[in-house]
Amino acid sequence: MTKRESGSSLPEHTSVTVHAPAKVNLILRILDRRPDGYHNLWSVMQTVALEDELRLCAVSRPGGIRLSCDTEALSADRSNLVYKAASAVLEQAGLSIGLDIELRKRIPMGAGLGGGSSDAAATIVGLNRLLKLEWSTAAMKAVGEPLGSDVPFFLFAPAAMVSGRGETVTPVTIGDSRWLVLVKPTFGIETKWAYQELASSRSAVRPLAPAHVQMNQRRRISWSELTAAAENDFEGPVFARHGTLHKIKHTLRELGAEFALLAGSGATVFGVFGDESEARRARAQMAQDEQLQIFVVPTCSQPLIVAEHPELG
Repeated sequence: MTKRESGSSLPEHTSVTVHAPAKVNLILRILDRRPDGYHNLWSVMQTVALEDELRLCAVSRPGGIRLSCDTEALSADRSNLVYKAASAVLEQAGLSIGLDIELRKRIPMGAGLGGGSSDAAATIVGLNRLLKLEWSTAAMKAVGEPLGSDVPFFLFAPAAMVSGRGETVTPVTIGDSRWLVLVKPTFGIETKWAYQELASSRSAVRPLAPAHVQMNQRRRISWSELTAAAENDFEGPVFARHGTLHKIKHTLRELGAEFALLAGSGATVFGVFGDESEARRARAQMAQDEQLQIFVVPTCSQPLIVAEHPELG
């Protein structure tokens, strides 16, 4: 990865927009604890068309990142993953420029849908295009990896097998498209808490199931295989504390989902449906509960897309 001098030619009066999709873990196994304190995992991930939106613009004022967000629940300061990602890109590129970044949140927080990690990946992809860095996916991954375990996946989306801490990502193709019903209650779940509960509730780590081992050797997976092999190690401890989530999973199955699963460490539960009409009927049945946020979205079939916007004047 090459760095650029601060005096290099930079784009003027141009911005880019990147849509940052949510993800679901169609399989999520949490394995042994690593020497660095993190856990090894094995997962099959898929992006879905519930998206945040980022607009990034290089500006002529002295160097500095100015981030704004349309939700007060999320800090728009140095603690934000978007800010951290932008800062990491500028540092790696050797640039001292001004950036204006606008983040429009649609993915719920504390939902297990990877919104923050997706935003970080979208920032890296967008700045790579905006600043004409011409970094490879591997180079962008090197910048994103320290920011969060899920960030590398989004650089290889729409679907991949993920292992290690999250740094080993192998793109896969998953059958045809599906429609998902995402159901998020009013509360969120902290990932750190979920890991602690999982560690304290099990006496040993189960090895990967034979179906998962076989799946790990292929680059194309069918939905029927996923339906048979879907599981999430977080469900046991999370459902034990939050029975509402277990009930949501049961309801989605009753309403015709091929399978239903906790998303990441929660608090979203998703159901996978064969077509849009079935998914929307399920949503209509569950929408009577005003305590639930419900989204009906298709699976994504493309990587993160960047749109450029040349501006006049």
